[in-house]
Amino acid sequence: MTGPIEQGTSRTRGSTHILTFLVRLSQPMEKVWPQLATPEGLARWFTEADELQPRLGGAVTLRGLGSGRITAWDVDRIVEYTLEDGSRLRFHLERYGEDGATLRFTHEFRGEAESERRWRSRFERLVELNEPRGARTPDPGASG
Repeated sequence: MTGPIEQGTSRTRGSTHILTFLVRLSQPMEKVWPQLATPEGLARWFTEADELQPRLGGAVTLRGLGSGRITAWDVDRIVEYTLEDGSRLRFHLERYGEDGATLRFTHEFRGEAESERRWRSRFERLVELNEPRGARTPDPGASG
């Protein structure tokens, strides 16, 4: 593992690509959950959710990805978005230590639209959002 984001893995099953990541976050699950399961939270690090009905079977529209349904919903733990094109995004939170959370992420899709590099960049933003205030090490080369 390099830092809080484990190297992504990618495999193919038939014509479906499966991309997975493991991300360690310094905030508890209850604080991370809204960033995965609310329009405001998703917009801060991933994409706008033009529609998101927070329940199993609820409608979801993720800007740039498409519309679909919520196919798994376990509050504070699991949300899965399955889109009309057959792609699936699954966010699974687990406790990590006393105050942290581990995000197990899976993205199943067809074609070449998504990449490990794009998801790593997104997860870097998510990690930054979850750093405790004042925990960031100052950049010695930065002028202030």
